[in-house]
Amino acid sequence: MGIVLAIIIFSFIVFFHELGHFLLAKKNGIDVNEFAIGMGPVLYSREYKGTKYAVRLFPIGGFCAMGEDEEATDSPDNFNNKSVWARISVIVAGPVFNFILAFIFAVILTAMIGYDRPVISDVEKGYPAAEAGMQAGDTIVRIGGRKIYLFREISVYNQFHQGEDVEITYRREGDEKTVTLSPAEDPKLGYYKLGITSSGYEKADILTSFQYGVFQVRYWINTTLESLKMLVTGQVGLDQISGPVGIVDVVDDAYKETKSYGVFIVLTQLMEIAILLSANLGVMNLLPLPALDGGRLVFLFIEAVRRKRVPPEKEGYVHLVGIVCLMVLMVVVMYNDIRRIFF
Repeated sequence: MGIVLAIIIFSFIVFFHELGHFLLAKKNGIDVNEFAIGMGPVLYSREYKGTKYAVRLFPIGGFCAMGEDEEATDSPDNFNNKSVWARISVIVAGPVFNFILAFIFAVILTAMIGYDRPVISDVEKGYPAAEAGMQAGDTIVRIGGRKIYLFREISVYNQFHQGEDVEITYRREGDEKTVTLSPAEDPKLGYYKLGITSSGYEKADILTSFQYGVFQVRYWINTTLESLKMLVTGQVGLDQISGPVGIVDVVDDAYKETKSYGVFIVLTQLMEIAILLSANLGVMNLLPLPALDGGRLVFLFIEAVRRKRVPPEKEGYVHLVGIVCLMVLMVVVMYNDIRRIFF
């Protein structure tokens, strides 16, 4: 069951991404050859106003074929005959729709379970927070120079900066104080801690759900960017990256661990994963790498500056190299996932 849920979640997120491309293409009067749900052989198709709408065999995502990799034809509605800004809007729509989907899920989840304000409920003796005079009831507003809105942002920052001194600004009765803490190691856990505990989740009304929905998407975007930074700097290795197999395993584990608590708990866990995946996909697709939306945007912005399109064959070679590199990376990541899960 967990595998089925993983496929449904991932497929819907990819579908929503492609829906963004599709809707902006139609908005700009661009010919869309096919809009498909799923991949592989066609199970059902119907043509309407020049677009083939299809359901394909394998329920893994979908695609929006606009002929963007082809030479411009005589049709004024061909993708490559539209203005550069129209094409930019179509390409950027996919990642933007991922952020919109993550926001929708985040609002629903916040309305269901509440939100975790960065308020301290307890300070552990012998750890730096207590030694610096921090107390229960203090609200942390900044950590490492970055404004925060969720308690989990503190936990993630500490996780990514283990053992490093950190500057924290907190508010107490309207006054703000700034302290520098040196995390202390918990000998039992082998983990450096600040020594503070969350006050838990607070119930959210409609307005707060929208507000903290934004904060939650922001949190996942920042977490993704921080993870990428650690990958580039070598703090995280390729063996620690998860791909589709790893995602399926995470969803399956989440389902197995929560199914005994009822549908509500299962739903909240899966929604949390969906927010992460959708925000992650949005960020990854905006990276300026060949074959990704971000790589296409690079060429379009160059065209906007030069007022002349980069020769399609040269752009095609670059994207081809990008696709090959991505395929190699996917094989490596899949191998690591399989080794980690089954061996």
